[in-house]
Amino acid sequence: MSATGGAGRQEVTVVLASNNPGKVDELRRLLPAWVRIVTASDARVTLPEETGTTFAENALLKARAAAQQTGYIALADDSGLEVDALGGEPGVRSARYAGEPTDDAANNALLLERLRAVPSAQRSARFRSAVAIVTPDGREHVAEGSVEGVILDKPRGSGGFGYDQLFQPAGFDRTMAELAIDEKNRISHRGRAFRAAAAWLLPILEAARHEASEHEQKTEQS
Repeated sequence: MSATGGAGRQEVTVVLASNNPGKVDELRRLLPAWVRIVTASDARVTLPEETGTTFAENALLKARAAAQQTGYIALADDSGLEVDALGGEPGVRSARYAGEPTDDAANNALLLERLRAVPSAQRSARFRSAVAIVTPDGREHVAEGSVEGVILDKPRGSGGFGYDQLFQPAGFDRTMAELAIDEKNRISHRGRAFRAAAAWLLPILEAARHEASEHEQKTEQS
């Protein structure tokens, strides 16, 4: 685990196995200012192909690769949509449901086509996210978050991305794409998973910072 800085101001570096600036911002809001967050490209991490059959497996694949290649504590996430009437599809293939290259409009159109004969009462679904943490000394943890809802029969709203225009979360009369960003972040599957991951990670980061501070003090005294 890497920590840098002068006495009392050590930084602990964490690599996020993603290049998505929104995810970096979300994680930064959850961790202390003395935690330095670098992206996969910042750390020159080569991310593996997502071959897992669950969100947790894919997140772990990416976090393990980042930790092994950098020596830093690594975080990675994978998320998607599960529709009960379709046996959990699109699941881990949510971003590529209609094939490559990824296309939100094509994915949404395919989902609506496959649900065409399914009545509203049977369109239950959820967004699910898994955030994996891997430390250089081999500790691993997966935190998950989900939000329940239903799939509508046509898109609504202009915000968000992915399936947000079709997904109406339970307890709301608006789709994810119609929610204000603060509302969406509060209930989102990814937000819940990141918050749970940060709660598990914080004591490890604090211990790493304390260890680095003690080492520096001993070095200065010798």
